[in-house]
Amino acid sequence: MILNDLNEDQHTKDKKEDEKIKGNDSDALESVLVHIGQFGRYQKLLFLGMLPVGVFFAFIYFVQMFIAATPQRHWCKVPELTHLDPELRRNLTAPPPSIDGEEWNRCFMYDANWTEVLLSNRTDPDTPITACKNGWEFELKDIPYHTVVSERGWVCDNSGYTPFTQTVFFIGSFFGGLFFGWVSDYFGRVPALFGANVMALVGGIATIYTTEIWDFAFCRFIVGTSYDTSFMAMYILVLEYTGPKYRTWAANMSIALFFGGGCLILPWVAWWVSDWRTLLWVTSLPMLLVVVVPFTVPESARWLSSRGRVNDAVKVLRRFERVNGRKIPDDVMDEFIVSASQTRRTKESIMDVFKSSALRGLLARMVIVYMTCALVFDGLVRMSEGLGLDFFVTFTLTSATEIPSVMLLALVLDRFGRRVLTAVPLLISGTLILIATLVPRGVPQVSLAIMARFMINMAYNAAIQWSAELMPTPVRGSASSFIHVMGYVSTLVSPFVVYSERAWKLLPLLILGALCLVASGVSLMVPETNGRPMPQTIEEGEQVVRSYTLCGKVEDPEVTAEQNEKEKALIT
Repeated sequence: MILNDLNEDQHTKDKKEDEKIKGNDSDALESVLVHIGQFGRYQKLLFLGMLPVGVFFAFIYFVQMFIAATPQRHWCKVPELTHLDPELRRNLTAPPPSIDGEEWNRCFMYDANWTEVLLSNRTDPDTPITACKNGWEFELKDIPYHTVVSERGWVCDNSGYTPFTQTVFFIGSFFGGLFFGWVSDYFGRVPALFGANVMALVGGIATIYTTEIWDFAFCRFIVGTSYDTSFMAMYILVLEYTGPKYRTWAANMSIALFFGGGCLILPWVAWWVSDWRTLLWVTSLPMLLVVVVPFTVPESARWLSSRGRVNDAVKVLRRFERVNGRKIPDDVMDEFIVSASQTRRTKESIMDVFKSSALRGLLARMVIVYMTCALVFDGLVRMSEGLGLDFFVTFTLTSATEIPSVMLLALVLDRFGRRVLTAVPLLISGTLILIATLVPRGVPQVSLAIMARFMINMAYNAAIQWSAELMPTPVRGSASSFIHVMGYVSTLVSPFVVYSERAWKLLPLLILGALCLVASGVSLMVPETNGRPMPQTIEEGEQVVRSYTLCGKVEDPEVTAEQNEKEKALIT
C-alpha cells in the first residue's frame, strides 16, 4: 500500500515536471528524461565515465608545455671548458646581457682563444663575441629534466620552433574539429569519441620517436586533431541524457572536477618522471582505455532518431529504464517517436544561419567572445614560464582556479544568467591583467594572473553553455562546432602572443587585457537565455535576437509576436 502511494507520488511529480517542460520546450526527449530520471543511476555512471576522458583532455592540451619547456638558465657550450665547474664555464664564455632582466647573454659567446683563457682563468671583456658554435648548456633547475628544447637546442635563433609546433597542434585541432564533427553527425557520438582518442594515442607515442622539427610538428598535428572532440563528444552525449534540472550542474562540474583535476596532476607527473619521453608514455598509454567505449557508452538517442534509427533509440531508452528502475509512459514514448520523425524531416542547416542577418550577427558576436576566452585562457597558461616563480608551482596555482571557479559558476549561472557571468568576469579579468603590467614580476604578477585565470574560467565555461542555448535546434550542433573551431583559430596565435614578450616584456599582458575589455562589451550585445526555451527553428532564433534589449530583458518571442499583431490590428 505504501509502495503504491510512493509510486503514485513519483508519477505525479513526473507529470508535473513533464507539464512544466512542455510549457517551456517542445523537445520530446526532455519529457522522456523526466520519466526516465533526469539524473538517475545510468546518468551518474555516464558522468563518472567522463573522468578518464576529462583527464586525457587536460593531458592532450597541456603536455606539450612540459615536453617542450625551456630551461631559462642556459649559455653557449664550449667543448674546451667542459672539465670546469658549470658556473665558471658560464662566467668565462657568456658576455654581459643584451636584454634587460637577463643575468648574461644566452645566445652569444666570446670568440676567444680558449687555451689562453684557461691559462689566465679569465676572459678579456674586449674580446669579440659570436653566436654559439657548439650548441648550449642548460642548468636544469627551473625545469629539472631535459626537454625537447634542451636536447635539440630550440633556443635563440631556433626559439620560434616551440610556438611553431604549438601552432601546428592547433591547426590539427581546426581540421580535427571539422572532421570529427562530421563523424559525429554521420556516424555517431561514440565513433567520434573513439576515433579522437585513438588519434591522441597514436600521435603521442609517435612524438617519442621524432628526431627533427618537422616530424615533431607532424606528430603534434596528429595529436591536435583529437583536441576538443576527445572530451566534448562524451560531454555532449552525457548532457543529451541529463535532464534540464541537472544540466548546468553536470556541464560545469565535469569540467571542474575531471579536466581541472587533470591540470592539477600533470605538472607533478612531469616533475616525478623527469623525462619528456617517459612523460609521453605515461600520459598517452592510458588512452588505450578508449577501446571499451563502444561496449560501455550508449549512442545518443537524439542522434539515432535523427538518422532514422528510432527503434535503436528506443532500445537505448529502455536500457535507461532498467538501470534507473523507472518507467516511461507509453504516451510519452509515442510522442518522442513522432517528434523524432518530424526532426528528421527538417532541411535547415548552418547555411541558414549565415543567410539570416539576425543570426549571422549573433554568431559573429559569440565567435568574438569565445575566441577571446580561448586566447586569454591559453595565453595565461603559457605565460606560467615567464612570470618569475617556479614553473610547476605557477602552473598548478593557475590551474587550481579551474575547480572553484567552475563550481561557483555551476551554483550561480542559473541565478544571474549567462550574459552577466560572461561580461563581468571578462571585464574583471581584463582589468587584472592590465594592472599586472604595472607590478613587478614574481609574486605580484603571479597573484594577479591567478585571479585573472579564475575569472576567465567562469567566462569561458559560461560562453560554452550560452552558445549552445542560443542556436536553433536543427543547427545547434554544427553552429556550436563552428564557434569551437573559431576558438582553435584564436589559439593558433596564442603561442606567438606569449612569444611577443621578446620584443617588449609587457606586450602579451597588454594584448590579453585589451581583448578581455573588448569581448566584455561585445557580450552585452548578446541575448540572455537563462530560464528560456531554446529556439527550435531558425525563425524562433531570429525572434530571440530581435526581441533583445540592451538592458538585459529578453521578451518572450511568442508574446512579442502577439503584441505586434495587436498593434497592427489597432492601426488598422
